[in-house]
Amino acid sequence: MLFQVGGQGTRPTFFEMAAAQQLPSSLRAALTYSLGVLALRRPFLHRVLDYEDEFFALLMLVLETHSLRTTDASFSESLYGLRRRAITIRVKKDNTRLDSGDRIHHSGLEKHQKILSVVFLVVLPYFKSKLHSIYNKEREATLQASLWGHGHERYDDADYLEGGDNSFASTSGLDAEGSARTHLTKRIQNIIGACYPWLHAGNEGLSFAYQLLYLLDATGFYSLGLHVLGIHVCRATGQELMDTSSRISKIRSRERERLRGPPWLKVLQGALLSCTYTVLDYAQTGLIAAVFFFKMMEWWYQSAEERMSAPTVYPPPPPPPPPKVAKEGIPLPPDRTICPLCAQKRANPSVVAVSGFVFCYACIFKYISQYKCCPVTLMPATVDQIRRLFHDV
Repeated sequence: MLFQVGGQGTRPTFFEMAAAQQLPSSLRAALTYSLGVLALRRPFLHRVLDYEDEFFALLMLVLETHSLRTTDASFSESLYGLRRRAITIRVKKDNTRLDSGDRIHHSGLEKHQKILSVVFLVVLPYFKSKLHSIYNKEREATLQASLWGHGHERYDDADYLEGGDNSFASTSGLDAEGSARTHLTKRIQNIIGACYPWLHAGNEGLSFAYQLLYLLDATGFYSLGLHVLGIHVCRATGQELMDTSSRISKIRSRERERLRGPPWLKVLQGALLSCTYTVLDYAQTGLIAAVFFFKMMEWWYQSAEERMSAPTVYPPPPPPPPPKVAKEGIPLPPDRTICPLCAQKRANPSVVAVSGFVFCYACIFKYISQYKCCPVTLMPATVDQIRRLFHDV
């Protein structure tokens, strides 16, 4: 395991394989999020989002086919400089103590291995995504039925037959056919809802087991699909990277030589091939840029939402100005510790809540009980608005 962390030799590390495996899901999330944002301005893009699985599978089919054809690696593996190699085991009877390098020989991928690789990389994930969506719909329907019960909106037989026997005869066949199709669809959904959790758990368990064994250097296969195909993923050498460029050039030259037809048609076909090659050459860079752009947009919108949802903190308002002393009221003494009523130092200081002025408790209680107002401001007050102060200034 420490050897893998170091990243030496031709064997990829666990982190390289995990990053290559997670790249398609990150790419799909980036494209879906980008289309969702654009669909806010262009509603017709919602049709693309309705067929998200099909469009993404078609995109990955083109990328994976091109990558396996030119580099002997999947789209994500080629970005990390990895290559797929078929393994053949050679057994020698005269020498039983052979190194692993002598017993296992790596070679390029054959045509059927490339086709099966596309099946494992594109077709199976597509069906898994469709099964997952069907299972989610079935689970939501079951949850809704458990909460609200099944729908009971049905036509009453008497009301339905009031239209006459002809209408019933003309629609009975269509209703029977539609009900049979609906029943079959419902039966398939129920089967998927019952079997998918076990299939998903088994798939995830096998994936975890293979990844753990690969991390502990107990197997050379990172996943069950690679084991079934008999393929090892290795790091590409510098010579292999140079050979890849020359192989791509040879393939494209042969494709240009196969063009047939009049000169204007050859020019048109050559222009289309050039555009296709340009798109494929910059597809990897563009899609990786889309992933980073998605992360940036996600961070931007998330921070903007946090700023909008965060409570606005305002500075504390200034204290209100002190109430004015009434002309007919008792004047305030120069010393703030003196009670305005008895002209003595305050005993048991108490404040009138409506005005904020402080008096002796006995003085202010007697005055408010008699006059029902503050003696300084003449604001209406009651004895319930007298507050005791435990610390006098």
